[in-house]
Amino acid sequence: MTTEPPIPADPPPSRLRELRNAFFTGLVLLAPLGVCVFVINFLLTSIGDPSSKIFFGWIKTQLPLPGIYFINLVSMLIVVALITALGYASHYLLGKWLFRHAENIMLRVPFVGLVYRTTKQIVDTFRSQQKAVFQKVVLIEFPRRGCYGIGFITSTAAGELQFRTEKKVVNVFIPTTPNPTSGFLIVCPADEVIELDMTIGDGMKLIISGGAVVPPFTPPTPEKSFTAPVTLP
Repeated sequence: MTTEPPIPADPPPSRLRELRNAFFTGLVLLAPLGVCVFVINFLLTSIGDPSSKIFFGWIKTQLPLPGIYFINLVSMLIVVALITALGYASHYLLGKWLFRHAENIMLRVPFVGLVYRTTKQIVDTFRSQQKAVFQKVVLIEFPRRGCYGIGFITSTAAGELQFRTEKKVVNVFIPTTPNPTSGFLIVCPADEVIELDMTIGDGMKLIISGGAVVPPFTPPTPEKSFTAPVTLP
């Protein structure tokens, strides 16, 4: 009767490895605090310091360093309060009248009016609450036949885009990975778009992670085909 040799135990971790693991563990624990400190310092530097020169410029130069930080913090809070007050005032008749006239003056200033108009259009697009910018997550054959890209339907094509095509088409935004703020706008026939069941958030996670974070999926029943073309309201 032969006996198998005992399996050697794993060698104990070295002291250097323990110190390295402890260092990275501490780094992970301090990461949220470091991010908070960075954000607060950025706000104090970019908002508090410039505004403090307007509100407390006459006294700021005479204070020690802790007092300067306190003045920057107070100035930042004043700016936040003024912005909040402006938001409240825009809901009332007098505030709407003043804001409309100030906006008309801005639009008449050369170059400034162009920048203001463009920025306002972008902000109005993304703050719209009546209709989401991204409606559905879809698959389309992109950049060639046989390959699929993940995109988001933004709207049904209208105007000249629809007039120049023979089929009903939809506007699909295909983001780039891992930065979804840039991408491609594809005008695609609606019957060639494959609708996905995943949410907009899950689709974004899939794109930002480069496909590493795949949302859970339950196969549909035979009565419902996942390859059905997209249908818009």
